[in-house]
Amino acid sequence: MFGYIRPLREELKVRDLERYQALYCGLCHTIRIRYGRFARFFLNYDFIFLAMLLSEGAKPQTSRRRCIASPIQGKQVCETEPAMETAADETMILSYWKLRDNIDDNNFWESIPARCSALLLFPSYQRAVRRRPEFDQTVRACLEELRVLEEGKCPSIDKAADTFARILSAAAPATGELSRDRIVRHILYHVGRWIYLLDAWDDLAEDERRSRYNPILLRCEGEPEQAREMLRTTLRHSLNMAASAYHLPEFGCWGEILGNILFLGLPMVEELV
Repeated sequence: MFGYIRPLREELKVRDLERYQALYCGLCHTIRIRYGRFARFFLNYDFIFLAMLLSEGAKPQTSRRRCIASPIQGKQVCETEPAMETAADETMILSYWKLRDNIDDNNFWESIPARCSALLLFPSYQRAVRRRPEFDQTVRACLEELRVLEEGKCPSIDKAADTFARILSAAAPATGELSRDRIVRHILYHVGRWIYLLDAWDDLAEDERRSRYNPILLRCEGEPEQAREMLRTTLRHSLNMAASAYHLPEFGCWGEILGNILFLGLPMVEELV
C-alpha cells in the first residue's frame, strides 16, 4: 500500500480526529508488540483505513502511553483489538512484498536501501505469514499474475488494476457475517483498484524515463495526456462503487471518519496527484 488513503482533517469533528489519531498510535503500538520496534516504520495511513473497516465499530478503549514520538506527555492510544492485530499482520506482509517489488524495479545500487530493509523485515514477515498464511498466498498469486502482465507488456488497465484490487480485497478475513464480509471486500476491492491506478499515474514520468511497465503508457501509446480524462472517469467509478457500498452496513464509531475518507479525503488526494 502507498499512503494515499487519508481523511480531510479540516472536515473531521474534534472527537473523530482524536479517535483517528488514537487508532494510528494504537496500531503503531500493536505492531511494536507483535513485531518489534523496526516494524513500526512501515505503518502508514492506508492500514488505519483497513483497521477501521475490519473493526466491529464499538467505541475503543484508550489509555495514555509514552513513545519515542511523545516520550514525556504521552499520547492517547487505542487498546489492541482483533481488527488491529489483523491490520498489523497484513502490514508486515504487504510491506515486505512492496520492498521486494522495489528491489525488482531498480538496479543493484539503487535497490540497496530496499534490500537492507527487506532483510531486517524478513523475520517479522515470516511471523506474519504463520498467522495469515491464506493472505500471503493470495498476495503471492496476484503478484505473479501482475509479473506475467508486466513481462507481456499488457496494455489493459483493468487487468493490471484487478490484481492489486484482489490483494486488498483479500485483506478482509471471513468473520461469519456473509453480507458484511462481502460489503467490506467490495469496498477494499474498489479502493485497491483506485490506489493502483492513481499510483500508476503518479509514477508516469519516472516509468517512462526508465522504460518500466506502466499500463497507462501502453494504453495511450506514449501520449499520457490523452489518458487523463479516461483515467479520471475510471477512478471516479471505483470511488463511487466503494462509496455506495459504504452506506450498506453500520461502521459504528468509525462511520463518520470512513465517510470523510471516501467522500472527501480520497478525491482530495486524487486531485493532488
